[in-house]
Amino acid sequence: MDDYNLLPKLFQNLLEILNDDEYYDVTIEVGNDPYIKIFRAHMVILHYRSTYLRRMLSTNKKNNDGTLVHIKLPNILPEIFQIILRYIYSGRISLEEYDTSDIIRILIAGSELGLQELITYIQSFLIKTKANWMEQNFNLIYQTCFENDSFLELQNFCTNLTSKEPDKIFKSLNFASIPVKLLITIIQSDNLQMEEIQVWKYVLKWGLAQNPELPFDPANFSKEDFNTLKNSLHNFIPFIRFYNLTSDEFSKEILPYKKVLPKELYKDLLKYFLDSNNQSIKQSKPRMTTKKNYIDIDSKIITTQHAELILKWIDRLKITDEIETATEILGGYNPIEWKSDDSNGITKDSFIFSFKNSDDIESYILSRVKNERFAIYNYYDNGPNFSNSLTLMDNFGFCENDYYENQIRETYDNFFMEEYEVFQAIREISS
Repeated sequence: MDDYNLLPKLFQNLLEILNDDEYYDVTIEVGNDPYIKIFRAHMVILHYRSTYLRRMLSTNKKNNDGTLVHIKLPNILPEIFQIILRYIYSGRISLEEYDTSDIIRILIAGSELGLQELITYIQSFLIKTKANWMEQNFNLIYQTCFENDSFLELQNFCTNLTSKEPDKIFKSLNFASIPVKLLITIIQSDNLQMEEIQVWKYVLKWGLAQNPELPFDPANFSKEDFNTLKNSLHNFIPFIRFYNLTSDEFSKEILPYKKVLPKELYKDLLKYFLDSNNQSIKQSKPRMTTKKNYIDIDSKIITTQHAELILKWIDRLKITDEIETATEILGGYNPIEWKSDDSNGITKDSFIFSFKNSDDIESYILSRVKNERFAIYNYYDNGPNFSNSLTLMDNFGFCENDYYENQIRETYDNFFMEEYEVFQAIREISS
């Protein structure tokens, strides 16, 4: 008999406990005037299901006179908390039933209550099923995810979208409402995969949208019109790489709006583009394109060939090259921040690996994280720790596979390190 067949009855009983009017020992006041609702709950369940509520309960112990513990949650809407409370008791939530805007509210409330499992689940759900909605409502998603360090998956989604597919943002219906700070963040990135003339056109489009009273043709602009547009664009001008334009682009797209540029910048650009000898000398750093990665590595342990292979693992590329390079090499890749606060690092992109023989690059074992909640352990008293699947201490380490796909060593025995190196993978784009 399948044990899972017994779970529906358990879920039913847990929800019956939630709706019980007799044995509750906690009341929770949710919302703000004039919309406040009181929920009844049970201390033992809240204690084990929510880190935030556990702290609240520890400072609001039940009195000896039988007075109930009372908790206030003014920052959460009652209808959202009702959804979350059912999840706390049953461990189940059907996100398909809710509007995407409500799902975002559930995510924010789940973060406040310390429901990490729910946070991870909702982020994955949004990315897999609501990507188009998030692109159309990019301002909201960007502001939401970067205000909270728990939303790493959504942060990665936003970062990838701004650099790799900026057209989806610039062509969205809400483009004109993008805040100045966010638009600056996008256009100043070296990784923005867009021609510079397109960057200028979109910034100009944004500025004109802020001032719909301006004439369509700049030839009909008055001095006041140029000043109005200049005031809207002045924050962006330092981040437009005008020197990466061609002379033709400068002539057709920039000169008609020359009065919105600072005078000194315009004089320098005019001098630059009028002299054909300058065209081979770019004064602005080029943005990222899809060119091949440049590898620069100074290592006593791995070769350039090892580095090329590891970069392919990072980009999840198929390994088709035949590469040839009897020391064992162990390593791992962590795309998020290392800390020392006894916390879990959450990411779906980390991996660990081994080369049984450093002279044989095909002797590798690659093991990607299978439980993103436990990708990294940020212990305060040891080195990099991939949730004990690869742990480095002072001068030794061990591999006990728990949360990664494969065991990268044939033994769980400790090993001693002869060399220990840390690298950062950076893409350099040649001009």
